[in-house]
Amino acid sequence: MPHLLQPALAAGCLLLCAAGPTRPVHEFLSVALSPDGKHVASVEGDATISGAVDIRHLVIRATADGAETEIKLPCGAVPQCTPSSLAWSPDGKLAFALRTPGSHDYAIYTTTPAGGAPTRLAAIRGTVGDLRYGPRGTLAALAIAGADKEVGAVEAGAPVAGVLGEDIHEQRIVIVHPDGTLADASPPDLFVYEYDWLPDETGFVGTAAHGDGDNNWWVARLYRFDAKSAAAKLLYAPADARQQLADPRVSPDGRNVSFIAGIMSDFGSTGGDAFVLKLDKQGAPPVDLTQKFPISVTALAWACDGKNLLSSQLAGGQRRIVTLAPAPGEAAKILYSGAERLADDREPVSLACATGDAAAVHEDFTHPPEIEFGPIGGWHDLTRANAGLTAPVVARSISWKNQGYEAQGWLLLPVNAPAHQKLPMITDVHGGPGAASQPRFAGVGLTRNLLEAGYALFLPNPRGSFGQGEAFAQANVRDLGHGDLRDILAGITAAEAAAPIDEQRLGLEGWSYGGFMTMWTVSQTHRFRAAVAGAGISDWESYYGENGIDGWMIPYFGASVYDDPAIYAKSSAINYIKNVRTPTLEVVGERDIECPPPQTEEFWHALSKLGVTTEGVIYPGEGHGMHDPKHVADYEGRVVAWFDKYLKK
Repeated sequence: MPHLLQPALAAGCLLLCAAGPTRPVHEFLSVALSPDGKHVASVEGDATISGAVDIRHLVIRATADGAETEIKLPCGAVPQCTPSSLAWSPDGKLAFALRTPGSHDYAIYTTTPAGGAPTRLAAIRGTVGDLRYGPRGTLAALAIAGADKEVGAVEAGAPVAGVLGEDIHEQRIVIVHPDGTLADASPPDLFVYEYDWLPDETGFVGTAAHGDGDNNWWVARLYRFDAKSAAAKLLYAPADARQQLADPRVSPDGRNVSFIAGIMSDFGSTGGDAFVLKLDKQGAPPVDLTQKFPISVTALAWACDGKNLLSSQLAGGQRRIVTLAPAPGEAAKILYSGAERLADDREPVSLACATGDAAAVHEDFTHPPEIEFGPIGGWHDLTRANAGLTAPVVARSISWKNQGYEAQGWLLLPVNAPAHQKLPMITDVHGGPGAASQPRFAGVGLTRNLLEAGYALFLPNPRGSFGQGEAFAQANVRDLGHGDLRDILAGITAAEAAAPIDEQRLGLEGWSYGGFMTMWTVSQTHRFRAAVAGAGISDWESYYGENGIDGWMIPYFGASVYDDPAIYAKSSAINYIKNVRTPTLEVVGERDIECPPPQTEEFWHALSKLGVTTEGVIYPGEGHGMHDPKHVADYEGRVVAWFDKYLKK
């Protein structure tokens, strides 16, 4: 059976990782700018080796001088005492959700910029998130009563026991009354994913679906919810299975709702076109504002003028903030464009219309994250929490053409690479496939370890990725692993033309969809000398019945495995397993519901029986993403050692 590494070797990774920064990177998980623009609230903390922030702090900073006030949390500075979902009221109070350590229970608290002990407003035996104040000051949230896991398919699944299919928990919109009571504002048979207030506070517009919330986001529809009766009225149901909905935002006059629609493989990994639907014209179809643009819209909000939309867009390797007029063909205005990552809680930026200022978290490959503040495109760093931290990397954006498509990726070269010497290179395929590799600080974790070990890294964005428009994002539909692999191989050739890369020492790795691409690639080519597959998929046919989110597969395969098994077999590495010669390491979390362990076991078992060098690891208690620092240290040390063994000969 797959096994865990011995503790002595795991300790070796801790020594290796000590070559990184002299202090941990301080991460900013969310920011929220007060309506008057005078304060920025943030959830933040130092990252562990896993990149996770186990001890989280709630901090409020004055935008005038950066002066900090830390809010004292009732449960203290301990793991799982996690503040989240920051929301400013119109009169300047800050509300936030707080998880109770050791449980899936939450409470809602309020505080002020002056600090002091926060006031508990409400508590629930279950999860709470996405707090939102209405224009008149009423607070709403999303809540799951009796939740047995954290929200989202990437979270570790609850133990499976009992009657299958009966343990369904709906997430509902709730109104939080001043006395602490919660009133349902959506019906019990719908799981609500995202929502926004109507400006008169009579209700909401949101996305929702029937059944298991982890599995049915891909068929979510747009509804209008009545705040008093909790009744739901259908507003829009996509006719195309390849159109998922995200980010509904109601205009200040209540006449329109904007949203993002396009093919998306994961809730929370958003990209598509920007649409506007008229709420005052029943039956009118939504209008696509960015059709055929070579970009992916990743977040939306209504601009301060109440007429135009503010959008965050990924355009190749550039992050843009762009205003859009709510009618097709009208001019868009680029407010900011840069080769960096911008992140905040749920908007393109956190905006204060009273002053026209904005706040966001930004970072790139060589600069660690900081909060920036000011007019969009003219902002400055409000924090210097990571001043002095560096990354041992030279980063380049690489573009190439293949089979009529234009693709982009990132080539990372170790800063101290020997002159006139070819480097071994590891290609890291992102998950998704609806996602994109973006500039993230390269001074931490596995990325830094590999750079310091002398490897170049290639991060491609092949067809199926965000950043080149909706046609590009859909170009791998019913073709998973085929066209996107050809793009990656062409990208490697482009990287070799741009830098001294040793074709004879190529490695491959990836997680989730990247794990599938790793398993698939070694069954299709012998170009790579070593591979690491994290949370991979080896057999799409068996995977359909094993995973907890098979809803995502219909948009990409066009039918269920029971209706069209051939299209699943076409992309299953297990059907080409006798072609594999590449030494391959496979890892997965024990409680991963997105890419269940049997997929890793099946691939490991086949290679073992066929005499191909392999090793499999299942990490106890972990979900789709690993959190335990010991497991992450073990994983990172194992990956570096695996590549060293086969690429440094």
